[in-house]
Amino acid sequence: MLDLLAAQPGLHIAVVFILGLLVGSFLNVVILRLPVMLDHAWRTDAAMILEQPAPADQPPGIAGPASACPTCGQRIRAWQNVPVLSYLLLRGRCANCRAPISLQYPLVELASGLLAATVAWQFGVTFPALLALIYTWMLLALTGIDWRTQFLPDLLTLPLLWLGLLASLGGAFAHPADAIVGAAAGYGALWLVFQAFRLTTGKEGMGYGDFKLLAAIGAWLGWQALPLVVILASVAGAVAGLAMMASGRLQRGNPMPFGPFLAIAGWLALVAGDTITRAYFQLAGLG
Repeated sequence: MLDLLAAQPGLHIAVVFILGLLVGSFLNVVILRLPVMLDHAWRTDAAMILEQPAPADQPPGIAGPASACPTCGQRIRAWQNVPVLSYLLLRGRCANCRAPISLQYPLVELASGLLAATVAWQFGVTFPALLALIYTWMLLALTGIDWRTQFLPDLLTLPLLWLGLLASLGGAFAHPADAIVGAAAGYGALWLVFQAFRLTTGKEGMGYGDFKLLAAIGAWLGWQALPLVVILASVAGAVAGLAMMASGRLQRGNPMPFGPFLAIAGWLALVAGDTITRAYFQLAGLG
């Protein structure tokens, strides 16, 4: 099978695209349910410490129960859960109560498919391609969670960090020494920015989850990629923030998550870091 996919790049990309759509459906579950599960666990622990009754509510798990319409509670049938296609066939509404379905579902599924297809095109049928897919999907899950909740769970950022260090043992994207320095530098750089901003303004400009995410990206790509990642994330975040303020979707002084922009920049650095750097130097007349 692998030989067939290697001999037919178009087929390989199509197969990975379909796989990406399916994984995207699962990532939607993670994005929506994991923060609720963690919040419930924290409230349970707090109640235990304070010797108070545990929360009576029981959040859904990742594996179950089956998805249902949040408005009417109707269970989602298999044919209504086909990535992207079901959303189009249902015209973005619940088949039972006609309540609108969040656009997040098809967007995450489509993004997962397209990003996975790009990885397949870039890396072919190789072990680094498999690692790159894991990296891609974890970044996508973190992007969705942080955008919705302004929270980057350790349950995802820390495994991403350790996987990056382990991947470096085979030299997939960075050598071990570069990965270790990248992890330390990624965390330390944002930690220093955080401390300087707090000393200057008395406010906290970002969360510790951002430090851990950049550390994970540094572990995967090595310290050499960090300047590009920080610049891309900062520029994208600034442009998005200005656009959201201009449209009234973000009020001045309100926080905006930085994790999604770090994740996007970290993914771009993986698949096109050298191309972006060369283009910059050519535009700057340094190439």
